[in-house]
Amino acid sequence: MLTLTSEQRRALRAQAHPLKPVVFIARNGLSDSVLKEIETSLAAHELIKIRVFDDDRKARETCLATLCETLDAAPVQHIGKLLVLWRPKPENQNRKTGK
Repeated sequence: MLTLTSEQRRALRAQAHPLKPVVFIARNGLSDSVLKEIETSLAAHELIKIRVFDDDRKARETCLATLCETLDAAPVQHIGKLLVLWRPKPENQNRKTGK
């Protein structure tokens, strides 16, 4: 799991504010297809919002921790049913796109 400083987290929260959730996690939880979709979204966008349709806060916190550990991402924010994750693009991918 990646870690962020409070300043980095604050800047990423500001960037994430206008974003809409790109992945929705139903009450069934984290399936392989959901993990694959989140992986694809992180690879494409670096910073994503996820909506979790579970009323249990502890279950959402567990989901966030599992996602960050599994996908090597950093937790940016957990507010209500929204999770915000960030993972930088790999260096070799940046070179291929010319960025």
